[in-house]
Amino acid sequence: MFEARLIQGKIFKQLIDAMKDLVQDANIDCSEDELSIQAMDASHVSLVAVSLKSTGFDHFRCDRQLSLGFNSTNMSKILKCAGNDDVITLKAEDAGETLTLMFESPSQDRIADFELKLMDIDADHLGIPDTEYTCNIKMPSSEFQRIIRDMQVLGDTCTISCNKEGVRFSVSGDLGTGNVLVRANSSAENESDNVTIDMEEPVELQFALRYLNLFAKAGSLGGTVILSMSEDVPIVVEYPIGEFGFIKFYLAPKIDEEE
Repeated sequence: MFEARLIQGKIFKQLIDAMKDLVQDANIDCSEDELSIQAMDASHVSLVAVSLKSTGFDHFRCDRQLSLGFNSTNMSKILKCAGNDDVITLKAEDAGETLTLMFESPSQDRIADFELKLMDIDADHLGIPDTEYTCNIKMPSSEFQRIIRDMQVLGDTCTISCNKEGVRFSVSGDLGTGNVLVRANSSAENESDNVTIDMEEPVELQFALRYLNLFAKAGSLGGTVILSMSEDVPIVVEYPIGEFGFIKFYLAPKIDEEE
């Protein structure tokens, strides 16, 4: 038996919403201390990893490890029926074929329950190596979302370079070119508005804006995004979820055809 009750139900709504345009089918992996999702997009260019620790749930019970295969578009359709303030409870039997989603309004005067048919998904669980990144950038998620949205108007490839003057996002296309330089800033009143850049050596990599734009949708989950980069390895775009979880996106850099 698996059962998890999340008071801030909208976190789960926003998580699935952030994934659904990237990943079609995925498994929710439940263990006694966390709920996790790991899946690649269809073209195997990017990977999404979600972790929610059991401590963040009002109630969490998982008798044995379970993999619940779901279609993200269908899950999202059901979650649209939940209000943003609703408490969401997920339930599944050990060998069940459905996932029950229960939505309770804060005043308990409306309780809705839906059943989503589960799927058998053969997904290889990828061991993501613990990489020491040479550049770690922490910035407001709204600022990152805005930069990526603005860049997309001009082209389809974004160069992200990190050096001692700050982190620079640049794009070049038929329309013209654009550059945004973000400097470290720790004087903002709200801590999530600060920009911190932790750099061991300069890095410059190119990425497909289409994917970065899809990642930026997760900005609603929290005020902060962390970008981690090293030469020739995928960038990590991480959105911490409160004190108890995260959603991380990994994207392989574009390789210059000329090389």
